[in-house]
Amino acid sequence: MKTEIHPELHEIAVHCACGNTFKTRSTLTDIDVSICSACHPFYTGAQKFVDTAGRIEKFESRYQKKKKA
Repeated sequence: MKTEIHPELHEIAVHCACGNTFKTRSTLTDIDVSICSACHPFYTGAQKFVDTAGRIEKFESRYQKKKKA
């Protein structure tokens, strides 16, 4: 392996917008993220629906099962 061609690896703290902080190693010196595993809906199981102008109702009415007469 060639010497002096690899970037320097630092142990850093990653800061999330939710306030969570964790340590990792990276070639960067500082990482700020907007969403992490502590606040992401996929990992937490919490779902947030943002209903903009009745889109959810519009979707449900469009794809609801038709009743037999």
